[in-house]
Amino acid sequence: MAQRSRPTLMKREREKARMERQKMKEARRADRSQRPSDRAANGIDPDIAHIKPGPQPLADWQLELQEETEESTEGTEKN
Repeated sequence: MAQRSRPTLMKREREKARMERQKMKEARRADRSQRPSDRAANGIDPDIAHIKPGPQPLADWQLELQEETEESTEGTEKN
């Protein structure tokens, strides 16, 4: 007769591993809630503090591209 305990033992191991992962997640959550946040006291994220609402200025590569296209259009207009 075949033994049926092996699948039960494997299932128990999976359950233990799942419970251990759950405990690790809870510990990380508790640690994160006790740690001070990265935001300043005023609640503004320092990574995006310099960004203003509305249209943003062109990036350097966009300015260079715009200058090149203006120069090429000026050259064709003179002819």
